[in-house]
Amino acid sequence: MDLELKNRVALVVGGKGYIGAAVVDRLRAEGATVVVASRSAGDSLDGVAMDTADQASVDAGVARVLEQHGRIDVLVVTAAPSAGTLDPAKKSDPEQVLHAIDGKALGFLRVANAVLPGQRDAGHGRVVVISGQNAYLSGNITASLRNTAVSVIAKNLADESAGTGVTVNVVNPGTVTDTPSSEVRPGRPGDSSPQQIADLVAFLASPRSVVSGESISIAHRVLGQISV
Repeated sequence: MDLELKNRVALVVGGKGYIGAAVVDRLRAEGATVVVASRSAGDSLDGVAMDTADQASVDAGVARVLEQHGRIDVLVVTAAPSAGTLDPAKKSDPEQVLHAIDGKALGFLRVANAVLPGQRDAGHGRVVVISGQNAYLSGNITASLRNTAVSVIAKNLADESAGTGVTVNVVNPGTVTDTPSSEVRPGRPGDSSPQQIADLVAFLASPRSVVSGESISIAHRVLGQISV
Protein backbone atom coordinates (compact mmCIF):
# COMPACT_ATOMS: atom_id res chain seq x y z
CA MET A 1 0.00 0.00 0.00
CA ASP A 2 1.26 3.45 -0.92
CA LEU A 3 0.92 5.53 2.24
CA GLU A 4 1.19 8.72 0.18
CA LEU A 5 3.96 10.10 2.38
CA LYS A 6 6.35 10.87 -0.47
CA ASN A 7 7.63 14.45 -0.15
CA ARG A 8 5.57 15.05 2.99
CA VAL A 9 7.49 16.97 5.65
CA ALA A 10 7.65 15.12 8.98
CA LEU A 11 9.07 16.42 12.24
CA VAL A 12 10.04 13.59 14.60
CA VAL A 13 10.71 14.89 18.09
CA GLY A 14 12.97 12.48 19.90
CA GLY A 15 14.04 11.04 16.56
CA LYS A 16 17.41 9.88 17.90
CA GLY A 17 15.84 7.64 20.53
CA TYR A 18 15.09 3.91 20.52
CA ILE A 19 11.60 4.24 19.06
CA GLY A 20 12.16 7.58 17.36
CA ALA A 21 15.03 6.33 15.20
CA ALA A 22 12.84 3.50 13.88
CA VAL A 23 10.08 5.99 13.09
CA VAL A 24 12.54 8.20 11.21
CA ASP A 25 13.77 5.25 9.14
CA ARG A 26 10.22 4.11 8.36
CA LEU A 27 9.01 7.52 7.26
CA ARG A 28 12.07 8.06 5.10
CA ALA A 29 11.51 4.66 3.49
CA GLU A 30 8.06 5.96 2.50
CA GLY A 31 9.68 8.96 0.81
CA ALA A 32 8.95 11.56 3.49
CA THR A 33 11.32 14.43 4.20
CA VAL A 34 12.12 13.87 7.86
CA VAL A 35 13.55 16.40 10.30
CA VAL A 36 14.87 14.98 13.58
CA ALA A 37 14.41 17.15 16.66
CA SER A 38 16.24 16.56 19.92
CA ARG A 39 18.31 18.44 22.44
CA SER A 40 21.48 17.05 20.84
CA ALA A 41 20.48 17.48 17.20
CA GLY A 42 22.45 19.98 15.19
CA ASP A 43 20.59 22.54 13.11
CA SER A 44 20.54 21.37 9.49
CA LEU A 45 18.04 20.47 6.76
CA ASP A 46 17.35 17.15 8.50
CA GLY A 47 17.92 18.12 12.13
CA VAL A 48 16.93 20.80 14.61
CA ALA A 49 17.84 21.41 18.23
CA MET A 50 14.80 21.32 20.51
CA ASP A 51 14.19 20.98 24.25
CA THR A 52 10.53 20.11 24.82
CA ALA A 53 10.76 21.38 28.40
CA ASP A 54 11.36 24.90 27.07
CA GLN A 55 8.61 26.62 25.06
CA ALA A 56 11.05 29.11 23.57
CA SER A 57 13.23 26.25 22.32
CA VAL A 58 10.18 24.48 20.88
CA ASP A 59 8.96 27.61 19.12
CA ALA A 60 12.41 28.35 17.70
CA GLY A 61 12.81 24.77 16.47
CA VAL A 62 9.42 24.69 14.79
CA ALA A 63 10.04 28.10 13.21
CA ARG A 64 13.34 26.83 11.80
CA VAL A 65 11.67 23.79 10.21
CA LEU A 66 8.97 25.99 8.69
CA GLU A 67 11.58 28.42 7.38
CA GLN A 68 13.54 25.62 5.71
CA HIS A 69 10.70 23.39 4.49
CA GLY A 70 7.62 25.62 4.39
CA ARG A 71 5.32 23.32 6.31
CA ILE A 72 5.06 20.41 8.76
CA ASP A 73 2.65 17.79 7.42
CA VAL A 74 3.39 15.20 10.09
CA LEU A 75 4.39 15.59 13.73
CA VAL A 76 5.54 12.56 15.69
CA VAL A 77 6.53 13.01 19.33
CA THR A 78 8.50 10.20 20.93
CA ALA A 79 10.55 12.35 23.29
CA ALA A 80 10.15 11.69 27.01
CA PRO A 81 12.38 10.76 29.93
CA SER A 82 12.76 6.98 30.10
CA ALA A 83 10.60 5.14 32.62
CA GLY A 84 13.90 3.90 34.01
CA THR A 85 14.61 7.42 35.26
CA LEU A 86 11.59 7.29 37.57
CA ASP A 87 12.33 6.34 41.17
CA PRO A 88 9.94 3.52 42.24
CA ALA A 89 10.38 4.62 45.86
CA LYS A 90 8.90 8.00 44.91
CA LYS A 91 6.06 6.72 42.71
CA SER A 92 3.49 8.81 44.64
CA ASP A 93 5.77 11.75 45.42
CA PRO A 94 4.10 14.93 44.10
CA GLU A 95 7.38 16.43 42.93
CA GLN A 96 8.27 13.38 40.86
CA VAL A 97 4.72 13.22 39.49
CA LEU A 98 4.83 16.86 38.40
CA HIS A 99 8.28 16.46 36.84
CA ALA A 100 7.18 13.35 34.95
CA ILE A 101 4.02 14.96 33.60
CA ASP A 102 5.97 18.01 32.49
CA GLY A 103 8.64 15.89 30.82
CA LYS A 104 6.22 13.76 28.82
CA ALA A 105 2.69 15.16 28.59
CA LEU A 106 3.41 18.88 28.66
CA GLY A 107 6.42 18.44 26.42
CA PHE A 108 4.08 16.93 23.84
CA LEU A 109 1.57 19.73 24.36
CA ARG A 110 4.20 22.43 23.82
CA VAL A 111 5.24 20.97 20.47
CA ALA A 112 1.67 20.23 19.37
CA ASN A 113 0.57 23.77 20.18
CA ALA A 114 3.41 25.11 18.02
CA VAL A 115 2.63 22.88 15.02
CA LEU A 116 -1.16 22.45 14.97
CA PRO A 117 -2.18 26.00 13.96
CA GLY A 118 -0.22 25.72 10.73
CA GLN A 119 -1.67 22.30 9.99
CA ARG A 120 -5.21 23.52 10.59
CA ASP A 121 -4.64 26.52 8.33
CA ALA A 122 -3.33 24.18 5.62
CA GLY A 123 -6.34 21.89 5.97
CA HIS A 124 -4.20 18.81 6.50
CA GLY A 125 -1.96 17.39 9.22
CA ARG A 126 -1.14 14.30 11.22
CA VAL A 127 0.01 14.26 14.85
CA VAL A 128 1.08 11.04 16.58
CA VAL A 129 2.48 10.78 20.10
CA ILE A 130 4.04 7.73 21.74
CA SER A 131 2.81 7.13 25.29
CA GLY A 132 2.45 3.75 27.00
CA GLN A 133 0.10 1.18 28.49
CA ASN A 134 0.90 2.29 32.02
CA ALA A 135 -1.99 4.65 31.32
CA TYR A 136 -4.27 1.65 31.92
CA LEU A 137 -2.54 0.35 35.05
CA SER A 138 -2.57 1.35 38.70
CA GLY A 139 0.27 0.70 41.11
CA ASN A 140 2.54 3.60 40.16
CA ILE A 141 0.98 7.06 40.27
CA THR A 142 3.87 8.67 38.39
CA ALA A 143 3.83 6.23 35.48
CA SER A 144 0.04 6.12 35.27
CA LEU A 145 -0.52 9.87 35.38
CA ARG A 146 2.15 10.90 32.90
CA ASN A 147 0.77 8.51 30.28
CA THR A 148 -2.89 9.19 31.06
CA ALA A 149 -2.21 12.91 30.74
CA VAL A 150 -0.83 12.35 27.24
CA SER A 151 -4.03 10.59 26.19
CA VAL A 152 -6.26 13.29 27.69
CA ILE A 153 -4.28 16.07 25.99
CA ALA A 154 -4.30 14.26 22.64
CA LYS A 155 -8.06 13.67 22.76
CA ASN A 156 -8.70 17.34 23.49
CA LEU A 157 -6.42 18.40 20.63
CA ALA A 158 -8.13 15.93 18.30
CA ASP A 159 -11.54 17.33 19.23
CA GLU A 160 -10.31 20.88 18.67
CA SER A 161 -9.09 19.82 15.23
CA ALA A 162 -12.21 17.89 14.22
CA GLY A 163 -13.32 18.81 10.70
CA THR A 164 -10.10 20.63 9.83
CA GLY A 165 -8.32 17.76 8.07
CA VAL A 166 -5.97 17.29 11.03
CA THR A 167 -5.85 14.09 13.10
CA VAL A 168 -4.28 13.47 16.50
CA ASN A 169 -3.63 10.00 17.92
CA VAL A 170 -1.71 8.19 20.65
CA VAL A 171 0.22 4.93 20.28
CA ASN A 172 0.55 2.96 23.52
CA PRO A 173 3.26 0.27 23.58
CA GLY A 174 3.77 -2.15 26.42
CA THR A 175 7.31 -3.46 26.72
CA VAL A 176 9.45 -2.39 23.76
CA THR A 177 12.18 -4.82 22.75
CA ASP A 178 14.12 -5.92 19.68
CA THR A 179 12.82 -9.47 20.25
CA PRO A 180 9.14 -9.22 21.22
CA SER A 181 7.63 -12.35 22.72
CA SER A 182 4.40 -13.82 21.40
CA GLU A 183 3.39 -14.63 24.99
CA VAL A 184 1.05 -12.23 26.78
CA ARG A 185 0.74 -12.72 30.52
CA PRO A 186 -2.43 -11.97 32.50
CA GLY A 187 -2.45 -8.41 33.75
CA ARG A 188 0.31 -7.42 31.33
CA PRO A 189 0.46 -5.87 27.85
CA GLY A 190 2.06 -7.47 24.83
CA ASP A 191 5.59 -6.76 23.63
CA SER A 192 6.39 -4.81 20.48
CA SER A 193 9.54 -3.83 18.60
CA PRO A 194 10.48 -0.29 17.56
CA GLN A 195 9.92 -1.31 13.94
CA GLN A 196 6.40 -2.56 14.67
CA ILE A 197 5.61 0.70 16.41
CA ALA A 198 7.06 2.63 13.47
CA ASP A 199 4.81 0.72 11.05
CA LEU A 200 1.73 1.80 13.02
CA VAL A 201 2.96 5.37 13.27
CA ALA A 202 3.55 5.49 9.51
CA PHE A 203 -0.04 4.44 8.85
CA LEU A 204 -1.45 7.00 11.30
CA ALA A 205 0.78 9.64 9.67
CA SER A 206 -0.58 8.80 6.23
CA PRO A 207 -3.28 10.76 4.40
CA ARG A 208 -4.93 7.36 3.96
CA SER A 209 -5.70 7.25 7.69
CA VAL A 210 -8.64 9.26 8.98
CA VAL A 211 -8.41 7.81 12.50
CA SER A 212 -8.42 10.58 15.10
CA GLY A 213 -8.82 10.99 18.84
CA GLU A 214 -7.74 7.41 19.55
CA SER A 215 -5.30 5.88 22.03
CA ILE A 216 -4.20 2.74 20.24
CA SER A 217 -2.45 -0.12 22.02
CA ILE A 218 0.10 -2.00 19.98
CA ALA A 219 0.77 -5.76 20.29
CA HIS A 220 -1.92 -6.49 22.89
CA ARG A 221 -3.73 -4.27 25.32
CA VAL A 222 -3.43 -5.44 28.92
CA LEU A 223 -4.62 -9.04 29.05
CA GLY A 224 -7.74 -9.50 31.16
CA GLN A 225 -8.60 -5.81 31.44
CA ILE A 226 -11.93 -4.36 30.32
CA SER A 227 -12.15 -0.59 29.94
CA VAL A 228 -15.11 1.54 28.92
